[in-house]
Amino acid sequence: MSNKVEIFSAGCPACENTIELVNKIACDNCEISILDMNDSSNAKRAKELGIDRVPAVVVNGKLADCCQVKGPTEQGLKAAGIGR
Repeated sequence: MSNKVEIFSAGCPACENTIELVNKIACDNCEISILDMNDSSNAKRAKELGIDRVPAVVVNGKLADCCQVKGPTEQGLKAAGIGR
């Protein structure tokens, strides 16, 4: 089973670090998309998902728990299903 991973980014250094982290731990069958928050359709989707800060990572349509309170962590992203 593949995981659909969406990374909401504004191009900041923290966002770039999150993109690198996801790419490092992602499995071969993870489908990774990087969504630029400067695009209004991506910003609208982020709002629908309850995202109010970036970087934020969504796995299979659900905001990763580690992104709901603070920034993404390797442990939190793995718990969300990335890398399996």
